Amino acid sequence: MPNPTKKIIIDLDPGIGDSLAAAVALNDPQLDVVGLTAVAGCVSPRNATLNLQRIVEQIDPPKWPRIGAAAPLSSGRDDLCPIELGCLAPLNGASGLGDTDFPVADLHHRHEAAKLLVDLVRNDPHEITLVTLGPLTNIMAACERMPEFLGNLAGLVVLGGTIHAPGDITPVAELNFYVAPEAARLALTTPATTTLVPVDTATGTVLTFEHLSKFTQQGDRRTLGLLKRLLPYALRSHHHHLGVEGLPIREVVALAVAARPHLFKTQSMRVDVELRGELTRGMTVFDRRMLPSWRSNLEVAVEADSRQIIEYIQSILKESV
Repeated sequence: MPNPTKKIIIDLDPGIGDSLAAAVALNDPQLDVVGLTAVAGCVSPRNATLNLQRIVEQIDPPKWPRIGAAAPLSSGRDDLCPIELGCLAPLNGASGLGDTDFPVADLHHRHEAAKLLVDLVRNDPHEITLVTLGPLTNIMAACERMPEFLGNLAGLVVLGGTIHAPGDITPVAELNFYVAPEAARLALTTPATTTLVPVDTATGTVLTFEHLSKFTQQGDRRTLGLLKRLLPYALRSHHHHLGVEGLPIREVVALAVAARPHLFKTQSMRVDVELRGELTRGMTVFDRRMLPSWRSNLEVAVEADSRQIIEYIQSILKESV
């Protein structure tokens, strides 16, 4: 018998890494991607929504997921990123998709991301796994619409935060949690079946030009054509701006936690998120004392099989559309 498919929604701020994760998910026969929702993070709300449309249109999967548009910022400006990203801004290019220029229709009747999340989960309670790759503002908005939203998920996988590693936007904070710490705290502390994928674990799997060459030698399909246009820019920008060889594919690691959980070791922990510290906004605080005073509230992915994750990508792309 064929393996049953797992229903998932991916909430993302696409970015090249997010786009790679979406491309893998849309081609994974073990996943039924019922929804993709855009959120402002490394790109503006407008670019997040348009980039999501671009990725799906370029891949043109046999079954299209429902797409949710990013909400505008509280400032009312739809052309701004939530924060000044400093050295992180050039890594994905001005639009978020490197130097590509994919034509896309700007839809007049968009489905709001938070409403779509609630509708999908209400239709299939306890059957959908939600993977978040960007700030958790859509999840907070969904909980405002439906207080039992997180409890009605089959699982929640959250990319964000750090245990021992430094932050990527401040010395102690990771981008997704820094942008919306209140939303991160809500997602991590609300009772649900939650797995956190911190920077420490997510950055250990690195894509190289050699990997890309092997992937793209597998044919001339739409997905591979898309990745040929996106990934070289990310590899070059990481070398130029950060001085590193290779692209940490954090978003695919988070996807793999949902898609291939056997590739990870997890540990029960208690975590909270700092909201207002002058130097510590968005910092994840773990109680790791020998006699912790908090009860564990989630699982944390503490080890990943990087070789198998790369092989997972390769196997999916080999059969991609």
